[in-house]
Amino acid sequence: MDIRATLRVSLRSLERHKLRSFLTMLGIVIGIAAVVASVSFGEGASNMVQAQIANMGTNLLYAFAGSTSHGGVRQGWGSVSTLRVEDSQAIARECSAVALVSAGAEIGAQVVYGDENWFTEVNGVDVTFPMIRNWPMASGAFFSQEDVRRAANVALVGQTVVEMLFGSEDPVGKTIRVKNIPFRVIGVLAPKGQAAFGFDQDDRIEVPYTTAQKKLVGNVYLQFIAISAIDRGAVTLARDQVERLLRERHHLRPDEEADFSVRAMTDAADAAAAAGAVMTLLLAGVASISLLVGGIGIMNIMLVSVTERTHEIGIRMATGATDSDIRSQFIIEAVILSMLGGLLGIVAGVALSGTVAKLFGWPRLISPMALTTAVVFSTAIGIFFGYYPAGKAAELDPIEALRYE
Repeated sequence: MDIRATLRVSLRSLERHKLRSFLTMLGIVIGIAAVVASVSFGEGASNMVQAQIANMGTNLLYAFAGSTSHGGVRQGWGSVSTLRVEDSQAIARECSAVALVSAGAEIGAQVVYGDENWFTEVNGVDVTFPMIRNWPMASGAFFSQEDVRRAANVALVGQTVVEMLFGSEDPVGKTIRVKNIPFRVIGVLAPKGQAAFGFDQDDRIEVPYTTAQKKLVGNVYLQFIAISAIDRGAVTLARDQVERLLRERHHLRPDEEADFSVRAMTDAADAAAAAGAVMTLLLAGVASISLLVGGIGIMNIMLVSVTERTHEIGIRMATGATDSDIRSQFIIEAVILSMLGGLLGIVAGVALSGTVAKLFGWPRLISPMALTTAVVFSTAIGIFFGYYPAGKAAELDPIEALRYE
């Protein structure tokens, strides 16, 4: 018997028991739908985190000032003054893997405009900072090198600060007070949104680092140095060069603990990618249990079908059907059930992920690879769980099968 004839016989057999066939497929439908939905949410969440980190700058490194320890209690990075402007200038001059450098001083301060006030982060940075962070302007312009040299009282405000202090009013040209010192707003930073670590990137004010040092922080030390590597592949080399240079400049012995910390955003991106992959695999693994249950259901129904159709099998063997023909028929029936269940499961999974994403605002990403894998996996389930019942049917004795009632 050729494959087309076997396929027609298999379809006719499944059609005779439509409800049973549908209920048998239901386990596969639920399993595939759960896998597709869970993988789409896992990949969507991973992509969202990667996009947020890329928004901060994938070539970005930060050198932070060191930490102090009192009575065994560490105060955290930035609690001691160890970085100077000369360090940032040396990094720009001597580290070949570094493209741009910005000195950085920061302080939390109450900002006042008219009757409104808001506590926010005030960062003192250099003119290279918007290039390092890939941060365009929504309106106005960034301060100039002359503003840095003069320690001018000019400021750029983030979108959150605009909303809290100015509402619908255009802030450019207005005067705000930071620690009771007047600053003229010369620009508004484009919105960046929430970072991968949960903080609001738009809740900030940027001023020249010289202004922050002299008028807000009150010393010549830096809290951080923002660094951009020449490309993502050079981030590790840039970090090694910066660490080596700073240890040399700070006269640290090889066995002495560093009084600074250099961190790369690629580390966060790699950690987020690894965590996302683990979470996606975990969700897919839990959902795959439904597929296993569906496969067992197919095996169970096929065994029942073999018992019910024993006489029919005997007639087919008596009229010339070989063991291979009988085995092929039952395997094809199992594959048809699992493939149809897989296709329906994909449709249900895509619909489910879309509905849940819309209701709860969750990110999702429908991967063609995940859909292809779902179809292949469901077909493999049909072959695996259909092989044993097919073998039982092929091993029947024709004489005993004809006598079966």
